[in-house]
Amino acid sequence: MIDLRMLREDPARLRASQRARGEDDSIVDKLLDLDERRRSALTSFETMRAEQKSMGKSVSRAQGEEKQALLQRAKELAAQVKAAEAEAEQLGGELDELAHSVPNIVEEAAPHGGEDDYVVLETVGEPRQFDFEPKDHLELGEALDAIDMERGAKVSGSRFFFLKGLGARLQLALLNMGMQHAIEAGFVPMITPVLVRPETMAGTGFHVAHDKEIYRLPDDDLYLVGTSEVSLAGYHANEILDAGELPLRYAGWSSCFRREAGSYGKDTRGIIRVHQFDKVEMFSYVRPEDAEAEHQRLLAWEKDMLAKIEVPYRIIDTAAGDLGMSAARKFDCEAWIPTQGRYRELTSTSNCTEFQSRRLAVRFRDKDGKPQHVATLNGTLATTRWIVAILENHQQADGSVVVPKALRPYLGLDVLEPVRRSAG
Repeated sequence: MIDLRMLREDPARLRASQRARGEDDSIVDKLLDLDERRRSALTSFETMRAEQKSMGKSVSRAQGEEKQALLQRAKELAAQVKAAEAEAEQLGGELDELAHSVPNIVEEAAPHGGEDDYVVLETVGEPRQFDFEPKDHLELGEALDAIDMERGAKVSGSRFFFLKGLGARLQLALLNMGMQHAIEAGFVPMITPVLVRPETMAGTGFHVAHDKEIYRLPDDDLYLVGTSEVSLAGYHANEILDAGELPLRYAGWSSCFRREAGSYGKDTRGIIRVHQFDKVEMFSYVRPEDAEAEHQRLLAWEKDMLAKIEVPYRIIDTAAGDLGMSAARKFDCEAWIPTQGRYRELTSTSNCTEFQSRRLAVRFRDKDGKPQHVATLNGTLATTRWIVAILENHQQADGSVVVPKALRPYLGLDVLEPVRRSAG
């Protein structure tokens, strides 16, 4: 949620952010109008309320006709106070609803535009030159008896799958390596709930009523998370944190659920775009002035993890129109996928500034003892999709896959060998 004080003092900043996102900047005028009317109504209410309190003393001292006149005035004033209070509450509700629909203010350095207007910040490693025709991750996974899409669809429908044998072991090894990486960086490991209340989902920045990506359980009024960021953002909701403990860093391991409502016909083969996957997610609570530096730290930890799986990748600065509701800036790390001949996202890290903490009421006390909102940030360390990059980049001509050195202690294997099925 945006800072209304900032809006009053510098509305041009929000206008510029809205334009950078490709959104309508006239909402700024609507917000300012509602805010002014609400504040005016509150002033009227408080003035009349003060008069009402003062009149009570006058009535007790008055007699005769004067008392009757004062009683009549008191009755009229009571109705006016009630009306002014109702108006202030109504305008406050309208302002709150509209303010909750406005995305976070984009950092000035973020590129303007939409999905294709990202800026490549860095490219690490060179795509491998194969001396054989590389197989895609599904063909490799099936030969390893590691991925079973057919039975996943039979049991649950399209975009579901089983990780089996080497596939299950590979995911567990990968996520354990990610969690250990986070622990060594000072994160507290967390196994998080995957079902959350609507106020937690909305507080993180998702439109629970309109977001078609979210799975909902209407009978329980609960939502399945698409990332443990949601649960971790809500972990300290309605709390005032000890400033001396900041930054607070958590690493959440959870299954994640996404409907992929807008992806009809896209990535239907394999496990690139699926309804359920597992992930290790970093989440930081920091002082607002430390958020930009923390964002660079999260990106550095992601780069260290990508180095461990030995794949070529690039880092992009995501354009404002592709940021999503909560992010003020986002960096994506995209790995090279040989059979697609392009880079695909493996990780992202977002600086959400104080946007989520305003919605969830997460604060700390500054040096003067005054409550201030924290900044929140998130970043991915490993997901199921990483299996795609590992299999394709480290495959050999015989269908085996060399395990990256850093992953071997977690997996207990140096090479993944295809399953030799007997004839007949």
